[in-house]
Amino acid sequence: MSVFFRILRPLFWAAVLLLAAALAEAPLRLALYSAELAAMPAPQYLAMPVEGVRPASLRDTWHAPRDGGGRRHEGLDIFAPRGRPVRSATEGLVMRVGTNRLGGQVVWVMGPGGQRHYYAHLDRFAGVRAGERVAAGTVLGYVGTTGNARGTPPHLHYGIYTARGAISPYPLLTRDAPATVGAEG
Repeated sequence: MSVFFRILRPLFWAAVLLLAAALAEAPLRLALYSAELAAMPAPQYLAMPVEGVRPASLRDTWHAPRDGGGRRHEGLDIFAPRGRPVRSATEGLVMRVGTNRLGGQVVWVMGPGGQRHYYAHLDRFAGVRAGERVAAGTVLGYVGTTGNARGTPPHLHYGIYTARGAISPYPLLTRDAPATVGAEG
């Protein structure tokens, strides 16, 4: 074996290991963040996901009949003008950006407590991608009428899913946040 080959071989394997470590870093960081989110307590209140909408204007549509009573509504419809920004109600990890039959253009965000937040009927996306970390308030998309919302007034269908199934977002959006310790008032 030549001296040249004996020198290059370890350098080659060192480069391969460094490349593998660099490629594994991002997925590892996302996996650790996912575990961190799952270990956090589920939120007791949430930020309003539609810009400019006040909690007092919400109407609880949880479990309202759909499809002639064939199913129940598992979310909250938040009506607003088409194109109004839809923001993440919590910090989290974007799990999916895409389309489906009922929701049309949708974004899924995993938040604290492992809850999955579903934003549906979006008119368009705001450039977020699966695997991206988002802060509460990050714009995910814009209010629309895609999916089975065609022909209805523009709105966001907002759903929250846990390991046990869907939960109503209404009380989490209408409950007042606790006062901050040391806040002036």
